[in-house]
Amino acid sequence: MSNTATLPTNADVAARCAIDGEFLLAARHWSGGYRVQIGDHLFGLVIDQGVPVEGIPESGDGVIELRGEPDVWEPMLRTIPPRIANTVSVMVRAGLTLVADPLLWWQYLPATERFVELLRTPGQPGPRSVDETGKPHRHSSPVGRYVHVPIDGHEYRIYYETAGQGIPLLLQHTAGAHSVQWRHLFERPEITDRFQLIAYDLPFHGKSIPPVSAPWWEQEYRLTGDFLRQVPVRLAAALGLDKPAFMGCSVGGLLALDLALHHPDTFSAVVAVEGALHIGSTTDELEGFFHPQVSNMTKARMMEGLCAPTAPLPYIKEVSQTYASGWPPVFLGDLHYYLMDYDLRERAHEIDTSRCGVHILNGEYDYSGTIEKGRAAHAAIVGSTHRAMSDIGHFPMAENPDRFMHYLLPVLDDIVDQATVSSTKEQTHAI
Repeated sequence: MSNTATLPTNADVAARCAIDGEFLLAARHWSGGYRVQIGDHLFGLVIDQGVPVEGIPESGDGVIELRGEPDVWEPMLRTIPPRIANTVSVMVRAGLTLVADPLLWWQYLPATERFVELLRTPGQPGPRSVDETGKPHRHSSPVGRYVHVPIDGHEYRIYYETAGQGIPLLLQHTAGAHSVQWRHLFERPEITDRFQLIAYDLPFHGKSIPPVSAPWWEQEYRLTGDFLRQVPVRLAAALGLDKPAFMGCSVGGLLALDLALHHPDTFSAVVAVEGALHIGSTTDELEGFFHPQVSNMTKARMMEGLCAPTAPLPYIKEVSQTYASGWPPVFLGDLHYYLMDYDLRERAHEIDTSRCGVHILNGEYDYSGTIEKGRAAHAAIVGSTHRAMSDIGHFPMAENPDRFMHYLLPVLDDIVDQATVSSTKEQTHAI
């Protein structure tokens, strides 16, 4: 990138932003702009009440400055950037220098992510459309219901959707989201012919509204392992499930391993999607995740950086929309368990895979529950399996369900095989 002729000009930047609907929506009401420095090359964009104008704004109020050497910018500006370099919100902690008012940064992070995408070498890394055309007036497969589940002295009205037949498989969504993330699996007969899928919304998420017996609106929402582990255990009991399997992603992926340790006789097997023994961090730098002057769109747009850029764009945007529609405090509260409460590093060796099978899957573009962390979990849990998923990020079942199936079906085959072996042993023992 030493040849500045290959870098975008002020005119290029203004032209691209002026016709981009996503950028224009994200930059609304903003007056300021961007100053971008790539080595010795300086360019930028003036923004006047949300309207892009060719030029370089002066440093100061309303301006976001991004500075870095060419070797920092080069992977960011590829048509298909590698993990971490595909999202500016992480690169500002990995070599890119940010100069901006912190509140302004959080408020216009969705615009900034899109701005950097528009700087990239022209080309579309993934499909811009998908075809889900079905018969007119067709119903989707799952049927939704509510079940009342007692936890810690309160009755929780938990929403769940179910379809299929065979081995019960509980499905746990990611932090701050809800069960719609699993919708694609419900339409796969190669799964539903063998598994009864049960996707539920955690309390305070989606349709599982808070209990009426507690003044939850006066308290800080904070998810703990003690509470979280009870949800699938008590839900399985309420639904009369006998040794169901469990699959969760992100928070659910950590929960899967937590259940294998604490409740190995309740579940026949667990699938930890984006699983790890420990994530390790704090929420100190996430003030924009629950700030009265920051839109829910900011944390939602950040989740797109956890997706593989080669995934179908409508599904990436669906991941984002799911997050934007959540109760504002819930994502930050879920991260208490994900980042601080959960830690199996000292106890993972206690997990007995002869009692509860353990399968771990990690996506290439997940910079949180990384492939490396998944491998470490696999090494610590004797008898577990692990698969690294290329061209997949943090939300496999939602962002790229077709590619996810390539990795998931062998795991489900193994669960079916193990269930058949167990059933045969039980019948032999009964004789």
